[in-house]
Amino acid sequence: MPESLQVALKNSSDSDQIYAYITGIALQHGGQRCILKADGQGLYFPENPPAIGSPLTEDCAIPLGPPGNTVTVTIPQMAGGRVWFSRNSKLTFLLNPGPALVEPSVLNPTDPNADVDFGFCEFTLNDAQLYANISYVDFVPRLPIAMSLEQASGEIQSVAGMAPDGIDRLADALREQAKTDNQPWDKLVVSRDGKVLRVLNATHGNAVDAGFDGYFEAYVEQVWAHFLAKQERGEVLRIDTQAAPGILEAEFSRDAGVRVGEETFDKPSTADILGCNTGPFVTGPSQTRNAIIPRLAAAFARSALLLADDHPSPPHTFYATDTTNHYARLVHVHNVDGKGYAFAYDDVQPDGGDDQSGKVNAGDPVLFTVTVGGMEAR
Repeated sequence: MPESLQVALKNSSDSDQIYAYITGIALQHGGQRCILKADGQGLYFPENPPAIGSPLTEDCAIPLGPPGNTVTVTIPQMAGGRVWFSRNSKLTFLLNPGPALVEPSVLNPTDPNADVDFGFCEFTLNDAQLYANISYVDFVPRLPIAMSLEQASGEIQSVAGMAPDGIDRLADALREQAKTDNQPWDKLVVSRDGKVLRVLNATHGNAVDAGFDGYFEAYVEQVWAHFLAKQERGEVLRIDTQAAPGILEAEFSRDAGVRVGEETFDKPSTADILGCNTGPFVTGPSQTRNAIIPRLAAAFARSALLLADDHPSPPHTFYATDTTNHYARLVHVHNVDGKGYAFAYDDVQPDGGDDQSGKVNAGDPVLFTVTVGGMEAR
């Protein structure tokens, strides 16, 4: 595994004002937070600032040049990395005492980047592999991002992302869904000057007065009634943890949740299902429980549990027609290749199934290409 990797940053947009930033935790420098310098080679390590919200002492923006241009940079091994892009305006990163790097936020209306068209993909480069994915867990940016990874073996992996007009079609679909079920999917669309700027994940709906309280509760009751009835007939739901615990049987109770193996899970709320990290989905010291949680959380997020009779566990991308996370569903619909990380456990898939999470990964990476601006639908 190389100690560094070339990253090609390609501008496929219609703008000659595209800026890139690469942030992460420098694994070869004691785990310090860092930003790649504007020269695309060195690292900027934030120092303890004099006050909260202090500016960086160096401009780390990497201009990509005109449409069609590619800038190649070199990154060292990093964890928790992000490749950021912004259009027409540079991003503002700030420092807090610590030092702590304050990254752009789409949820804070006072953030200096609130009106900037920006997005990012995520990656980790370590001794084992490069792993990267297009993340829609927080929001879908107007500025689409695609990725490809060239390996030493000659294999090339790719994720297409959205078309240039993908976010407009996604916004229209969410508005139509709101008319259909009277839920505030349309409020997830954030616009500026009559143009869609970004679409927030339903997890963050409260930031735009899009409350989904109570949305999944009736579905959860349907799930319990369904499997209680099956149990009375002697039928059992089996969950494949795809890990050391193997396949575990689930026993539903009217009052005490569901018991999977030796672990008990309470009924999840809407907030639990959208966020996948609260209530019954909180991880902890039990590796068995931690292996079960992604499968349960994904099944609820995809409204797949009532279809368990027809599909193997764990669930892939299939949705009930009534109650589902339509943000996640429509994100997949409007990506060129249907791939994209739309909720926290969107990488759960059957053994041997096609990846749907929008990731590339390999232990022999040669060139990681990140394209900003969108790809036309095939």
